[in-house]
Amino acid sequence: MYASDTIVAPATAPGVGAVAIVRLSGPKATDILRAIWKPHYSGEMEPRRMYLGDVIDPDTGAHLDRALAFLMRAPASLTGEDVAEIHIHGGPYLVRRITSLAIARGARMAEAGEFARRAFLNGRMDLTEAEAVADLVEARGEAALKQALAQLSGVLAEKVRGLRDKVVGIRAHLEAEIDFSDEDIRLPSRREMGGEIERIIGDAAILHDSFARGRLAREGARAAIIGKPNAGKSSLLNLMVGTDRAIVTDIPGTTRDVIEDTLQIGAFPLTILDTAGLREGRDEVERLGIERTRRSVAAADLIIAVFDSSRPRDSDDAAITALCRDRAGIAVLNKSDLPQRLSVAELREKGPAMPVIAMSALTGDGIAQLHEGLARAIEAMAGPGAESEIAISRQRHRDALAQALRALKAARESALKTMPPEIVAVDISAAADALGAITGEVTSEDVLDKIFREFCIGK
Repeated sequence: MYASDTIVAPATAPGVGAVAIVRLSGPKATDILRAIWKPHYSGEMEPRRMYLGDVIDPDTGAHLDRALAFLMRAPASLTGEDVAEIHIHGGPYLVRRITSLAIARGARMAEAGEFARRAFLNGRMDLTEAEAVADLVEARGEAALKQALAQLSGVLAEKVRGLRDKVVGIRAHLEAEIDFSDEDIRLPSRREMGGEIERIIGDAAILHDSFARGRLAREGARAAIIGKPNAGKSSLLNLMVGTDRAIVTDIPGTTRDVIEDTLQIGAFPLTILDTAGLREGRDEVERLGIERTRRSVAAADLIIAVFDSSRPRDSDDAAITALCRDRAGIAVLNKSDLPQRLSVAELREKGPAMPVIAMSALTGDGIAQLHEGLARAIEAMAGPGAESEIAISRQRHRDALAQALRALKAARESALKTMPPEIVAVDISAAADALGAITGEVTSEDVLDKIFREFCIGK
């Protein structure tokens, strides 16, 4: 529930830094600021202007810091309430001390996401824009940044509201049909209504189906490196991330667990998972590692299948090939710096149906081609139009659109069967509510709790 009290929290990350921000929002924000911070300027503070002053402990008169501060007056503030910020030197003790001073004068510590939640409840942003703020903070690549900025600008909300307005328009026609059935009023025929619902279904389906592309931009892709023992998987991981992330030895089975790291491939983050070599496990620990490898392969978006070109193709390579069936990825023919026993032509003929890259994880030859191949594979996953089309990236949006599509299809069927308008209106209303849940026009406390719990303190 919304509480009209005053909240306080650090608005910057914990730890030592050049600057830290303590943020207040609520009816006592101005009074608390005046109690603990004294401006050097003698006049009245104007909203949205920074002023220099001193942070003072009102109880002891102790000078704590020289700091900048400003006010934003309701409703033209980030939360729709009076907001005050104190910009102090970035020491953890200072942040804790000044936050404690604010709490002692009537504020309480903000919960995770409470500033953004108040902004939503006070009409400063809708739910998609609030979620975009969280996505901006968590963006791990250019694609995620662009998508979050687009959503923050309101393009997703505008698209969803446009769909909802059309649905509400159909509901209005149905209500008119119910209320004025005896009047000589020109209303759309059921066939016309069914056609309009069909067009809305098409637009909603495009948005629903954009989830894979949007999730990829927001979360990135996952690629599992697989191969038989000593094929060079760990060496490849170390080369790709530019550090000795995995232990490399000549002893088969050195990698016993899944090791992962993240790098940037084009506009997308790519999480690379180095896995245990696939063979019959020699002991229980190795068998557990191989089982984790299989689970990682099943959950990965892409496969990087590593083959040892210095050894002839064998049954272990055949097992790797089978594991790659119907999967996207890259086949790496490693150890090009050694005498060759397995050729690119043979791997293309008998290996997985993937692009093949010959390289050396030891010397780095071929790494640029691997990056280019992975970039193409990720772009293929994103699909055409990834740069221009609106995309959803959260399961909540996808579920709401799926619910709206089910209701719209039921309404279309009822309309074409000339069912009573009351029957069609039930499904049309359900579709409008489902679309409204995306932007927050129709929502519940449980949904809000789940959304804003993902935010950090101070947002």
